[in-house]
Amino acid sequence: MKRKIRKEVKYGLYVVGFIALFGLIYSIEKTLFPVTFNNKDNFEYVSKTIFDDVIPVVGDVDVIKRPYLDEDIKVLKGFYDYQDDSENQEKSLIYSENTYIQNSGVSYGKKDVFDVVSILDGTVIGVKEDNLLGKIIEIRHSNDVISVYQSLSEVNYKLNDNVMQGAVIGKSGMSSLSPELNNHLHFELFVKGINVNPENYYDKKLADL
Repeated sequence: MKRKIRKEVKYGLYVVGFIALFGLIYSIEKTLFPVTFNNKDNFEYVSKTIFDDVIPVVGDVDVIKRPYLDEDIKVLKGFYDYQDDSENQEKSLIYSENTYIQNSGVSYGKKDVFDVVSILDGTVIGVKEDNLLGKIIEIRHSNDVISVYQSLSEVNYKLNDNVMQGAVIGKSGMSSLSPELNNHLHFELFVKGINVNPENYYDKKLADL
């Protein structure tokens, strides 16, 4: 008469067998691949992690930045605001060929040529050269915002190119319309089709426009 092995005993034998097999494998591995942990000179301890080489993202691409990086740049001629006082309005007029023209942007300048950068990510929708305004590049951004950079001496992008915020799109230069400003950038900003004063929009989020 055969005896039946109870389930508890059977499972116990399985566990014991597994432990024995694992111990055998471990013993063979130690015999074939001995490692000595007592010698500290065999190891180099570092505190660096895999994340140390990751470059953090700086800035917010949805925030409007200035079209230049040099801190020495100043406003040479401001935007003509119909609600401003008469003194500032007078300073914002451009005199050309015996005619006064209301300044539709802001002219920034300094003695030396400086880099002109994109205020936001966008797509180039226009590149041209004008006899009065110099080289011009226009960029369309999200939320129906368009930036226009005039009086450039050189342009680094062409039509339909994608541009990232902060990318150098050109260099400051001269224009026949405002030769008295010497080296400068004339910058214009359009929000939902309206020509606005750029100085009122820097550091604003696109979502808030």
